[in-house]
Amino acid sequence: MTAPLHEPTAEAAPSAAEEAAVATTGAKAVQGRSLGRIAWERLKRDKLALTGGIVVLVLIVIAVLAPVLAHAVGQDPETHHEDLIDPLFGTPTGSLGGISGDHLLGVEPVSGRDIFARILYGAQISLLVGFLSAVVAVVLGTVLGILAGFFGGWVDAVISRIMDGLLAFPQLLFIIALVSVMPDRLLGLTGTSVRVMLMIVVIGFFGWPYIGRVVRGQTLSLREREYVEAARSLGAGRFYILFKELLPNLVAPIIVYTTMMIPTNILTEAALSFLGVGVKPPTASWGQMLSNAIDYYDSDPMYMVVPGVAIFVTVLAFNLFGDGVRDALDPKGSR
Repeated sequence: MTAPLHEPTAEAAPSAAEEAAVATTGAKAVQGRSLGRIAWERLKRDKLALTGGIVVLVLIVIAVLAPVLAHAVGQDPETHHEDLIDPLFGTPTGSLGGISGDHLLGVEPVSGRDIFARILYGAQISLLVGFLSAVVAVVLGTVLGILAGFFGGWVDAVISRIMDGLLAFPQLLFIIALVSVMPDRLLGLTGTSVRVMLMIVVIGFFGWPYIGRVVRGQTLSLREREYVEAARSLGAGRFYILFKELLPNLVAPIIVYTTMMIPTNILTEAALSFLGVGVKPPTASWGQMLSNAIDYYDSDPMYMVVPGVAIFVTVLAFNLFGDGVRDALDPKGSR
């Protein structure tokens, strides 16, 4: 007999290296990703959000190291330099508001205080009020919002009416009236510390209804989910469901709203200082510097431009970062 034209050939057995490669490829193919990792990968692709986050980190470092940075350039926010002021007009000598190698952003009219040093120290006030008032609002809003959404009934009705009343209350007018009767010494604090504490408490107190509504709405939706019903059927108590089942699923919207709330609080602090009810002079504040610059906007425009740019860059950075965080944590997003 003749051999078949197409004789079957035995396939070569895969080598150990090939088997390891296949196993590795298969492992990578089925490897899962956590929600945090997915959000981080989305955030990394958003260049504007990353830029905003970097600027925010730089601002925080500047605020923390303000005394060190001011000392490094040889300036102090309270030191007067009358020799750099025109005695006739009260404006800085030289061009661009007295900008020089010693005074990187110029000096203030009349007093001659270094603007760069005061901008550094003003960042401390703005970020301190912005962050801590956001913390107050988030804590109150989260606790009351989750209670209203979970328990419903008269609890929801009472908390919701309180939210409506606070949202309709004139916040700025209340702070102005409160500061006018506030003593200079309170709870061991004096002077500027009293006003900073007051702004943190009041801004945070009037800000919690916004995040409270968000948390309440999310809680109303989450409490009907299957895993909550399963926890109830297994005998879990109310507080266990609140803190173990609902609260972890509310972290994402809380983080997003916090990043959006901080720039609003910074603007509120600047507005209060601009109106003269913020921190007391000579403590540096961006809003206070803008208020003082009104009388010199035509003769020394740099005095108005510098604090205005500082506020603009800070708020823009927080907004860009907040938008990126919101998109990254959105489960329906494709970015």
